[in-house]
Amino acid sequence: MNGEVDEESSLVDINETAIFLNLSKAKVRKLIERNIIRNNWGQYTNLIRFTKKVSHIEEGSVLNYSDANLEIIRGFPKIRRCLLLEPALKKNFSSVDEVAVEEKMNGYNVRAAQINGDIIAFTRGGLVCPYTTEKVNELIDPTFFEDYPNLILCAEMVGPDNPYVAKTCYDVNSLDFFVFDIREKNSGEPYPVKKRRETLEAYKIKQVNLFGYFKPKDAHKEITKIINEIGSEEREGVVVKDPEMILQPMKYTTSNSNCKDLEFGFKFYNDIGRDYLFSRVIREGFQAAEWNENNQKLKDRCYRVGSSILYPMVNTINSVGKNKKVTEDAQIKVTRLEVLDLFKQHLNRSGIEVLFEEPIPEEDGYIVKMKKLNKSTNDKTESIWLGDYW
Repeated sequence: MNGEVDEESSLVDINETAIFLNLSKAKVRKLIERNIIRNNWGQYTNLIRFTKKVSHIEEGSVLNYSDANLEIIRGFPKIRRCLLLEPALKKNFSSVDEVAVEEKMNGYNVRAAQINGDIIAFTRGGLVCPYTTEKVNELIDPTFFEDYPNLILCAEMVGPDNPYVAKTCYDVNSLDFFVFDIREKNSGEPYPVKKRRETLEAYKIKQVNLFGYFKPKDAHKEITKIINEIGSEEREGVVVKDPEMILQPMKYTTSNSNCKDLEFGFKFYNDIGRDYLFSRVIREGFQAAEWNENNQKLKDRCYRVGSSILYPMVNTINSVGKNKKVTEDAQIKVTRLEVLDLFKQHLNRSGIEVLFEEPIPEEDGYIVKMKKLNKSTNDKTESIWLGDYW
């Protein structure tokens, strides 16, 4: 932009935005110049997203410019990760009488809100996902937003017809919407756990499992039991919450989840960030230490972690050596082919390279299989087979 802001093309009213967000006009101009404030695409250009955290405004926040008054859909705050249960509970939750322990499901994070009369689903980055928006409109009772237009449903989309994180460990046939939080527009204030669960039950909107309420001093024992149980079913983990949602929640994952992440990461070893891979190994070390595992259990964990690293990587190397592209396979289910076209455009604009197969008609829609290309891993492995250095 050469240091100048085209207010019409950016669709951002600099003066109004500065007042609403309590920022200076110069700051807003700078955010536009640096593409930190950006329009959504297509019919949603009135929805302005934040690509990075700015002052008190979370990454992924979305400004709605369509109504008479501005409103903001706050980005969902990142939940801190616990590595040692007992000391983390003691340090962070000793001021409350009990903690709520809910399931952390393995899917992708969305926020659903009513925008100018329409229910829209936003990704963590603040993009409008057309596929998820269609699904959310199919899955939740629209009267919820008629009664509570000022609320945001924060949820996990899980199931096999998942374009981002396909899992079959849940009792879901296609794709489903499980709420883990309700927040207010503008302020981002969360509902307390019991109030949220009672509110959603009245509309039969699904929620993540609640394992129970526990005294902080005993919670590490109960959570360890839960982690072992759900880990055997290939589920992800738990989120520990102050029931009043005043203290910050924390998350804790199963060994199975860590190892599944490592399998994925080393299959596409040159596309996945090294922090992503290293952090999973660190989690395993701390969990093994806190659980005081005997020699055999520690050996089993070492084998599990090592297998998660080497087997997928060796398979990738061998596949590329045989001139086979390594892809991430997934599928979606749409009721209208127009949604498929919009979803293709969404992925293309997001820089995700995907090969789609022809839609397979079913009674209630179309199954579409897709292959996501992880170009860096394929290209790097091929070059090494051709004799290049690392």
